[in-house]
Amino acid sequence: MQLRIVHTSQYEYDGRAVASHNQARMTPVTTPEQIVVHHRIDVSPKPWTASYTDYFGTQVTSFEVVDPHDTMTVTATSTVQVNRAGTPEPTTGWAAYDTAEIADRWTEYLVVSEAVAPPADLAARLEEIRAASALPGDAARAVVRLVHEEIEFLPGATDVESPAAAAWEQRAGVCQDMVHLAIGGLRMLGIPARYVSGYVHPVEEPVVGDKVAGDSRAWLEWWDDGWQGFDPSTDTAPNDRYVVIGHGRDYGDVPPLRGIYSGATTSELDVTVEITRLE
Repeated sequence: MQLRIVHTSQYEYDGRAVASHNQARMTPVTTPEQIVVHHRIDVSPKPWTASYTDYFGTQVTSFEVVDPHDTMTVTATSTVQVNRAGTPEPTTGWAAYDTAEIADRWTEYLVVSEAVAPPADLAARLEEIRAASALPGDAARAVVRLVHEEIEFLPGATDVESPAAAAWEQRAGVCQDMVHLAIGGLRMLGIPARYVSGYVHPVEEPVVGDKVAGDSRAWLEWWDDGWQGFDPSTDTAPNDRYVVIGHGRDYGDVPPLRGIYSGATTSELDVTVEITRLE
């Protein structure tokens, strides 16, 4: 499946912003399962820009707007060919996760930070899952299913700074919260897990040529002789409708836009994502 994604972020300030310094993580990554055919980022007013690849392998566009402005628009346009192989059956045993080959190699994806830490009652249920699972891959699927069943998708219930525990306590949140909860649960069991940022075409069977409204999406991957993806919000493995931007320990490593500005006191952000299946 080939998808075109147009992601537009528009900032409006309450006055004149004198300068704005930003990082955009809006460039899809090329992998064995997806190839970036075309990509560009347009910023208005015209900025100074530079690009680099961060520690986690995500392409970053750094840009500065130094002319006074009351609005700023960032538009990322991407065409991506996707062909996912699907998630294989689990093969790695529990003992392997205590070895240096996994525990040391993926140590940053085993840290249970405040952002992903599960509360005590969830931690108790995780131990039950471990005891009932012959393989870590079986436990991983059970953890994701538990989060999917317990958390109601409710936009506005949390914000990007909310810890995973807040969503669990109120049993409501967004895809970011579900991913953080599942990641924390997997790490508590000693299974390396990482946050994935990207896009998903919202239509199960997309029609070629139809432009639809979408949004950014998060899912996760755990290590089982390779990174295995799963989406807690749907309790399914990513298919050809999923496009990866990048990976990290949690949302804080892969926000679409992050920056600072001077001059104006406040700003409002409006975001639109349009996705079209091309073939």
